[in-house]
Amino acid sequence: MIDVRLLRDDPDQIRRAQARRGESSDVVDELIAADERRRHAIADFEALRAEQKNLGKRIPKAQGDEKQALLAQTKDLSARVKLAETAQGDAATEFDTLFKTLPNLASPDAPEGGEEKFVTIEEIGTPRDFAAEGFEPKDHLELGEALGAFDIERGAKVSGARFYYLTGVGAQLELALIQLAMNKAFEWGFIPMIPPALVKPSAMEGTGFLGQAAEDVYYLPKDDLYLVGTSEVPLAAYHSDEILEAEKLPLKYAAFSPCYRREAGSYGKDTRGIFRVHWFDKVEMFIYTTIEESYATHQKLLAWEKEWLDGLELPYRVIDTAAGDLGLSAIRKFDCEAWIPTQNAYREVSSTSNCTEFQARRLNTRVRTPEGITSAATLNGTLMASTRTIIALLENHQQADGSVRVPKVLQPFLGGREVLEPIA
Repeated sequence: MIDVRLLRDDPDQIRRAQARRGESSDVVDELIAADERRRHAIADFEALRAEQKNLGKRIPKAQGDEKQALLAQTKDLSARVKLAETAQGDAATEFDTLFKTLPNLASPDAPEGGEEKFVTIEEIGTPRDFAAEGFEPKDHLELGEALGAFDIERGAKVSGARFYYLTGVGAQLELALIQLAMNKAFEWGFIPMIPPALVKPSAMEGTGFLGQAAEDVYYLPKDDLYLVGTSEVPLAAYHSDEILEAEKLPLKYAAFSPCYRREAGSYGKDTRGIFRVHWFDKVEMFIYTTIEESYATHQKLLAWEKEWLDGLELPYRVIDTAAGDLGLSAIRKFDCEAWIPTQNAYREVSSTSNCTEFQARRLNTRVRTPEGITSAATLNGTLMASTRTIIALLENHQQADGSVRVPKVLQPFLGGREVLEPIA
């Protein structure tokens, strides 16, 4: 969440940020009113408590009728204190509930508007001209079936739509990508992690995934646990309710985990193959730092993601995501989108977001500096999302005979194989 002092001191800054997202600023006025009610309720309660304490001091010194009158007054005052305490709690709950719906303040540098208002920062690599090479490219599903890389039909039989089996070379390819990604992250100074994929509501809410993204989350009511859609969640909660020492920052973690998403609202979209699925594996980078360092750190995360895609020899573009397409927690997000030949389009395969202090405030993660204790800043960046990375590799590196060339950087993790050959 943002600093509540900003709501009181500069509400117009919040209104401008809401406008950049294409969101109504009415919530700002509602929050100001709720904050006033909360503060008045606190003042009323504290005044009555002070009166109650003062009365308590007078009673032992009083005698006779005066004492009886004071005791009667005490009963009435006690009832009023209880009512004021309840009113204070209700006002605080009303404010906190509403305040948690307010997204982080979209950066003035983020393009204003909805999803389609993104800005292309750069295009790297040149998509292949398959016509010039004399053949029509196959899509990832046709390639994968010929390679024996995945089984969509049996995935649906066992688990339903948008599930799949990775088989044979498909499973080997994913394991190779995971090993390569974790090794690269380690080279860049990240601590390898394998976090839990089930988390408490506090972790999910603290990272902002029970707001606008709640309908996309799997929930286990019997256990009151959530399946994570990204290891950003357990990594952000890792240092919750802790004070980090400034001299030890940045803290950099890279986690491998399965991810689960309901894909609510995507009915009919990308139904072919394994592009939009309910489960996939991912390697996620996560950094704790200071607000001041977060902006340069965001650029570093983007540079690492670009290095990863360069190594896989994929043509891709980098976009500055529009403010209206940011998640609840981010002030700015860069997406890396790989070229998918059979879709004749760039599609997202990784992204990196600067969440500044938004998640850290909700999760009570702070930093001790020489000047005092302040909120930490958090950033995240996807290094490898398994199914989409596999799709990009298969389609971009396919050959006329249905085989797929293996990028040099990946060959050591596939037993030195340079080409994946069809088995059917």
